[in-house]
Amino acid sequence: MNQALSQSQQQELMRDMENNQLKESLSLYNRVVDQCVRECVTGFKSKRLDSYEVPCVENCSAKLFSATARVGQRFAEIQAQKATQQQN
Repeated sequence: MNQALSQSQQQELMRDMENNQLKESLSLYNRVVDQCVRECVTGFKSKRLDSYEVPCVENCSAKLFSATARVGQRFAEIQAQKATQQQN
């Protein structure tokens, strides 16, 4: 942490970062549900998904979570490269 911040400021900053991370996780979950339901669910005839909808939703959500993880990983790689370049 930045030494210019007091202990209480550092704790508040960490809480804010954790809250932002939680909000982003919930937002991702909601986007995945929205997109996969629109793509896979053909109707609401019953409270259960039909035999086609279950694998479609599973595949859709797996793809979206995998893509999101890859984007996050790539972003971290780029940030690490930039940090290394700034140190040189």
